[in-house]
Amino acid sequence: MTNAIPKRPLPAAIGLSLLLCTPLALAETAQSAPSRWLMCSGAPLFDWLEPLPASLPAREQAEIEIDAEQVDVSGKDVYRLDGDVRLQRADQHLRADRIDYTHSTSAFAATGDVRYQDRDIALGAVQASGVLREDRSALDDVRYQLIGLRGRGEASRVQMQGPLTDLSQVGYTTCDPGNADWWLSADRIELDHDEGVGRAHDATVRLGRVPILWLPYATFPIDDRRRSGFLYPVIGTDNDGGIDLRVPYYLNLAPNYDATIEGRLIGNRGLMLGGEFRWLGRQQEGIVEGTWLPDDDETGDDRGLFSLRHDARLGTQWSAHTRLNHVSDDRYFEDFGDSLSSTSISLLESSTGLFGRGHWWNASIAAQAWDVTDPNVPDSAEPFRRLPKAVFDWRRPQQDWLELGFYGEAVAFDHSDRPGGQRYDLRPSLALPVERAWGFLRPQVAYRHTSYRLDSGHLAQGLTERNPSRGLPIYSFDAGLYFERPTRLFGSQMLQTLEPRLYYLRVPYEDQSDLPIFDTHELSFSFDQLFRSNRFGGADRQMDANQATLALTSRWFESDSGRERLSASVGQIRYFDPQRVQLPGRPATDLDGSAYVGELDLTIDEHWRVGVVQHWDPELDRTTLSGLRGQWHSASGALANLAYRYRRDVLEQVDGSFVYPVAAEWRLVGRWNYSLRDDSTLEAFGGVEWESCCVAVRVLVRHYLRNREGDKNNALYVELELKGLASLGRRSGDLLERAILGYSRTP
Repeated sequence: MTNAIPKRPLPAAIGLSLLLCTPLALAETAQSAPSRWLMCSGAPLFDWLEPLPASLPAREQAEIEIDAEQVDVSGKDVYRLDGDVRLQRADQHLRADRIDYTHSTSAFAATGDVRYQDRDIALGAVQASGVLREDRSALDDVRYQLIGLRGRGEASRVQMQGPLTDLSQVGYTTCDPGNADWWLSADRIELDHDEGVGRAHDATVRLGRVPILWLPYATFPIDDRRRSGFLYPVIGTDNDGGIDLRVPYYLNLAPNYDATIEGRLIGNRGLMLGGEFRWLGRQQEGIVEGTWLPDDDETGDDRGLFSLRHDARLGTQWSAHTRLNHVSDDRYFEDFGDSLSSTSISLLESSTGLFGRGHWWNASIAAQAWDVTDPNVPDSAEPFRRLPKAVFDWRRPQQDWLELGFYGEAVAFDHSDRPGGQRYDLRPSLALPVERAWGFLRPQVAYRHTSYRLDSGHLAQGLTERNPSRGLPIYSFDAGLYFERPTRLFGSQMLQTLEPRLYYLRVPYEDQSDLPIFDTHELSFSFDQLFRSNRFGGADRQMDANQATLALTSRWFESDSGRERLSASVGQIRYFDPQRVQLPGRPATDLDGSAYVGELDLTIDEHWRVGVVQHWDPELDRTTLSGLRGQWHSASGALANLAYRYRRDVLEQVDGSFVYPVAAEWRLVGRWNYSLRDDSTLEAFGGVEWESCCVAVRVLVRHYLRNREGDKNNALYVELELKGLASLGRRSGDLLERAILGYSRTP
């Protein structure tokens, strides 16, 4: 038996008649997050609701219990019950001022303040009648409230027959009692609880008193079972694509797989078709997605995207993962994405592999390839494909003081424009660790052997042999101490630590100019880089080293809670020999020391947090990297972020964002990301959110960088959310989550 695929975080699917394609989902309230209803009072429609026991017998087997202040049994078969009359069978509770009950048939007629309650719904009516044993009843002039879901309404008449409910002249909303910011009214609604589906006839949706939607016929879910049908459309506009309308249709194919088909009309480009297919089993799951735009009106080309993700568990230790991605051209994300992150994608990776993990080991064999998606990057700069790459990493303590390790890697490199080859990288290691409460010592010795089998084309590029190799010992010694003392900070009792650390690294020099460069690059310098045995990523270069790192970290913890309030670190590498191993085209250097690296993370109180990163190069006598971030938030939901980023000769940016509640229902949101180096805005938007218990409106105006050439785009986001029913317009939630740090934590 397979698992049921989870519902997507979209409103429930809707099946509509052929005449229309507009969403309607009453039961979407079942999927609603509690935070949606924070603006609601929580007051029930009825004050007479009673909690029902968790365990009750089935209705068919339950006895009928009757209670009343006065009982007239003068009739042979008909009892007249007066004064707070109660009829109860299992979860069904009926109360009224008067009930005439026929014993032989279990028929009843109730008048005067009729109240009905079961596990799913509560009803208040003027009068009611029915037959309990046949599970049949009818109520007039009804007000109702869903139980377990958020929703209430009115109906002129409600008829219930087993799992079927028929409502006439019915209204529905998720707003608080006494409020109707939105209201759905229908001539008739039929509910089938066995099938979990409802059918509405002649339905109108009103925002306040203004009708905004009319539906001659619609079907909708009344529980959390998935059904085929249209999802809510999305509409937006920008100055590049023009009007952007998406209409998705959901296909509920089986409990463990489903699909979505989407038509997307882009005003200046044409009709794009898209879709996805999802599946889920006991040991595997996956998704296939794709888009296709034939004959783009702007470029004249067919354009599209294909993506496959598949994950499978092969026992307790092994798994398989596949990620396949392809786009039609290198400007796809620029034209059809709507964020800086998608615009900045320059390489699109595809991979598939087998991965294992045990108590002391990790292993994998995988293939990787890339597509260039940046028009400014030539195809020749595409990374080498790894067909495949096999890795085995084993590290196990033999005694408290002895640890053995081994890392092995074998890769076959291939490229369309450059000669490839095979590379083998082996690194056994031995460590003698000592870890105590006062500190640690970790001397280690490793030997790294790297060998190649190269294609003949490398000889034409200047290499002298097809099977070069390199073997180097790597010696390191890592030691740290922990000191503690009580102190005070911000008026609170603290525990302060002082943690000096020494890391010595020795790697003899070996000329590596006869080794190719397949995947090696120089890593970005950071505090963690102070304690690495190689400043290069990839095995084509192993740096030479005779150096020592000195670092100092101090932390402040609250004595009562153990919460860290302040962490500050500073460190530098001191070089005793020149740094001779470099990437091709870069000269050797003879530095006395690396840049000083400093980091600070400060939590001032529950409202303020500050982080600082600073790199200062003593050789250049200037800052090479600087970062500052600060965040303030209040209990009322106000939030502000400010960040500064600088990397010498690369970038200098400021980035600010905020959420400001003007009133309980109103919030202003905004962001400005500005490049000081280019004197240009990367992204800026501002907008307003209005939210009541059951309605939310968001309007955003956005200006952002569209491509690497510096072209800009302007977009308007308008979203109307009728909570528990539908969300219309271009959804802005994902944009706000990405752009404003902490947005999801604000009330």
